[in-house]
Amino acid sequence: MWKKERYKLLKLVILLLVSTNIFAQDPEFTQFYANPLYLNPAFAGSANCPRVNLNYRNQWPGISGSFVTYSASYDQHVDNLSGGVGLLVWNDRAGEGTLNTTNVSGMYSYQLPVTRRFSIKAGLQATWAQKSVDWSKLTFGDMIDARRGFVYNTNEVKRDAPANYVDFSAGILGYSEKYFVGVAVHHLTEPNESVIKGESPLPRKYTFHAGAVIPLEGKGDVATLSPNVLFRMQQDFKQINFGMYYSKGPIIGGLWYRNADAFIALVGIQTGILKFGYSYDITVSDLTNKTAGSHEISLGLQFDCKPKKRKFRTISCPSF
Repeated sequence: MWKKERYKLLKLVILLLVSTNIFAQDPEFTQFYANPLYLNPAFAGSANCPRVNLNYRNQWPGISGSFVTYSASYDQHVDNLSGGVGLLVWNDRAGEGTLNTTNVSGMYSYQLPVTRRFSIKAGLQATWAQKSVDWSKLTFGDMIDARRGFVYNTNEVKRDAPANYVDFSAGILGYSEKYFVGVAVHHLTEPNESVIKGESPLPRKYTFHAGAVIPLEGKGDVATLSPNVLFRMQQDFKQINFGMYYSKGPIIGGLWYRNADAFIALVGIQTGILKFGYSYDITVSDLTNKTAGSHEISLGLQFDCKPKKRKFRTISCPSF
């Protein structure tokens, strides 16, 4: 008797093989401010001093063939370049490693002080990407015996070479001490990332994000509230997140709502150069009891640096 997982994978493969045009979608990170270079290339160098961010996401571990994504980035401001530079590397494994995507991006952002209170940063991003399929994990219709299941070798032609392509993105940020707003456009040229015969253009992704930091009066450590909203559109996919961060001393908490899909709970700690965050996506759609939600962990290091000869305005936005 066939396993349900194999039957689902078979349907997916058949769909891939009969489609001449396939459209992909980028991986998702819930803690988007803990992965700022992934959110918007204009964030490169926004903290002035050297910064390292590591991120891990396991989406829907309750379903066979979940999505696991890793990300690592480094960025800092460079006076001689009049802007910030950044490096971002991420890998996404779908279907227990059946489909693998790796991106390596370099970024540059230029800062323009508009007034004494308001600045703009504009960023550019160039990416080398690779997408590959592990054919040993695929099953096809001609492998099936009516009684014994998957027992034959397939006659499907294997593609040995992965899909390699170059991609470009851009973003802009406007910010003051109390509020910030940003727009990013990824995959400007909509490159073809097909791993089989046919076209698979990577649709252009549009991101809008905005928020504010509101100080709260009280005794002891300064507390702040930070309402935020994020809107993202890629092909027919549309997403809106809105929620609130609360921070006091080293502790940060957050609660978000995403479309009609999930509530997101976040807890983080930031002390010295180190920050650590954990978030859990509580699925509220029809998949509620099947996905086991989504888990995400972030680790950041914000290093000190020598005082600058001229004032550098950093962005006051959430760390997670």
